[in-house]
Amino acid sequence: MKIGIVGPCAAGKTTLQNNLLQLGYDAVAIAQEHSGVQSMWQQITKPDVVIYLDASLPTINARRTVSWEQAYIDEMNRRLRHARAHADFYLNTDPFSIEQVRDHVSDFLARQKS
Repeated sequence: MKIGIVGPCAAGKTTLQNNLLQLGYDAVAIAQEHSGVQSMWQQITKPDVVIYLDASLPTINARRTVSWEQAYIDEMNRRLRHARAHADFYLNTDPFSIEQVRDHVSDFLARQKS
């Protein structure tokens, strides 16, 4: 099962990808938020399962120093609309630690296997 991970910058895509790879999953973080091609995530990766990670601007600023305004996040979210609509699992990562995000997603994936 190929897992595609999408979401805005600093939502935790790469960290989740690395954690899922360590658990033996075929996972890839998709940098869809930089593309105007709405279905790029489908065309390039062809995932069986799509995980959408989200984060608010205050959380993004806490994770990495950025000079973005809300309009920049809004544009990323607009670019990600298609992927979010097709996501099998959505998680706002704001209140969760790295380990909690991993656990929420791995619990979801375990249910998909059964």
